[in-house]
Amino acid sequence: MEITVAKNAGFCFGVKRATDSLEAAIKSKSEGERIFTLGTLIHNDTYNAMLKDKGVRVTSIDEVRALSESASSDAPVTIFIRAHGIPKQDEALLSSLSEKNPCFRYFDCTCPFVKKIHNIAKQHSAEDNILLVLGGSEHPEVVGILSYFEHEKYVFADSGELEKAIENGLFVKLNNKTPILVAQTTQKLSEWRKAQKLLKKVYTNPLIFDTICSVTDERQKEAASLSAESDLMIVIGGRESSNTAKLFAVCKENCPHTLRIERADELAVDNLIKTSAHTRVGIAAGASTPSGVIQEVYNKMSEMNENFEAMLAESFKTLNTGDIVTGTVTYVTDAEIQLDVGAQVTGIIKAEQITDDPSVKLTELYKKGDQIEGRVGRVSDIEGIAELSKKAVDSARNWQKIVTANEEGAVVTGKVVEVIKGGVNVLVGATKVFVPASQTGIAKDGDLSVLKGQEVSLKVIEIKGNRAIGSIRVVQRELRRANEAAFWENIEEGKVYTGTVKSMTAYGAFVDLGGVDGMVHKTELSWKPIASPAAVVSVGDEITVFVKSFDAEKKRISLGYKTDDTNPWYLFTSKYAVGDVASVKIVSLMPFGAFAEIADGVDGLIHISQIAQQKIGKPADVLEVGQVVDVKIIAIDEEKQKISLSIRALLDEAQAAAEAMPEEAAEAQEAAEATDAE
Repeated sequence: MEITVAKNAGFCFGVKRATDSLEAAIKSKSEGERIFTLGTLIHNDTYNAMLKDKGVRVTSIDEVRALSESASSDAPVTIFIRAHGIPKQDEALLSSLSEKNPCFRYFDCTCPFVKKIHNIAKQHSAEDNILLVLGGSEHPEVVGILSYFEHEKYVFADSGELEKAIENGLFVKLNNKTPILVAQTTQKLSEWRKAQKLLKKVYTNPLIFDTICSVTDERQKEAASLSAESDLMIVIGGRESSNTAKLFAVCKENCPHTLRIERADELAVDNLIKTSAHTRVGIAAGASTPSGVIQEVYNKMSEMNENFEAMLAESFKTLNTGDIVTGTVTYVTDAEIQLDVGAQVTGIIKAEQITDDPSVKLTELYKKGDQIEGRVGRVSDIEGIAELSKKAVDSARNWQKIVTANEEGAVVTGKVVEVIKGGVNVLVGATKVFVPASQTGIAKDGDLSVLKGQEVSLKVIEIKGNRAIGSIRVVQRELRRANEAAFWENIEEGKVYTGTVKSMTAYGAFVDLGGVDGMVHKTELSWKPIASPAAVVSVGDEITVFVKSFDAEKKRISLGYKTDDTNPWYLFTSKYAVGDVASVKIVSLMPFGAFAEIADGVDGLIHISQIAQQKIGKPADVLEVGQVVDVKIIAIDEEKQKISLSIRALLDEAQAAAEAMPEEAAEAQEAAEATDAE
């Protein structure tokens, strides 16, 4: 067997540029630094899993604002934009956030070939133009390109879609506009050429830009040539990779025996046995395939080559009742699935041997090429079939997981499917675990039906024969303890929390801070005296509080609610100063003067000597409660928070102004006032 690896297999320039930048950042990252990629960096699960192992996390544009706010000198955030690029508005947001917070930064790893298309779309974004893109409408690269063109635009998956649009008259109504045609960088050359010819038949003046990556061009040409000379082609790349899909299509046209895989362990012996005459094998790889994966595939093919006779013999193995085998789906109906199990029989799994749910449609769950494991129930060499059971394998394997979870005290999750006498049944995988009522976390004699349909976490606390007993309450208790411990470990005076009012007493309100309660005394709820906490808050209210003091040993927390920002005195002094005039409301009358409300919660005193220009017997002779009058602020005592007000000062000023007015001016004013009165 001759094995040839395409020269242009693996990372292209743009992808390598992105991965090199990210790997360099991983090596040099500071302590506490968090590194993210905006979406998966490349379309390769193996490589992305490696990044995850190294602490790199995937984020979305919806989360970057929160990441920016969390970035600090102790925990900086670095975000990498993948080679496919991002929409214009997303990059603008990243730029704005990085300018506001130096501890939040991003690196643009967009492929230069993709950037070129961004610039084309941006430069030709005009109402007299229409943008036509040959590519996948949902592909991140295409979504980014479209964002740079602000007028009419269309995406066509292939030349066939473009031709259909032409036949339906799309361009008849657009013939007064100039079309701008670009292609996704990984588009098939044959489709691109067809699209150009179709457009030129409709328009005499289209602007066509060759935007297919030169490396993609060379990769596809080389793959076409290699596949034409090979008995078997192996195309390596991520399941989501657009350029790998197109590479596979190119090879499949020339070589019917073309396999598409993502990792070396996907190479099945059966695929090679069926065409045992393979003497020339070609290997091509998409732009997101690491060189290490390509080498693993080459090594595995070499090993297969050395042991081909042994593998050939293995392919003719016989099946026995009770054997566990893995087969490849060759045919699916809602009644059964047929499998290639690598022996001289066809594996068949009936619907009832896959699931107990009669509403499940097998055609929606499985497709040709899927791998399924089953236990052999009956083998008929005459009929050439082997009846298998997937449920038997799932049940045995799942039961072992339940047993292991019991031995290790591990937490498992499942769905509450039944409410029965004494408790509930939780379906964990394919195994029902019984949870007694006392272990459900529901209060004694409470309604267990509220749990039905819920996903719950539990621990298997006992195995009795083939029956498993679990506890939801144990997990809830451990979670509460863990949350409480974490809370007390991080609490500090002044720290702000958002909590829910849990209960109230005559002297204060108890607030749930997330499993731990604190108390806000009623004097901390309002700057004004209140009869009870109910004057400010109600049970169930979500409020923001801060820690005034705490005793971790006694598990007590004193909370504050009112702040300086809501202090009536602060609000008053920020608005008024000595000499200002204000309208006030008389709130009480005393022998020595009148108290007037100048702002909500702030009163000032109008001394009896400041009420009128002439001497009065008592304030009630001139004023009454509820009356609104204009006063002048004549003194503010910051230390004692007292305010002196005067009506007389305004009267004196008005009299002085009148006395200073020339006689003729006074007559003119009197005449004007008389006219106004008429």
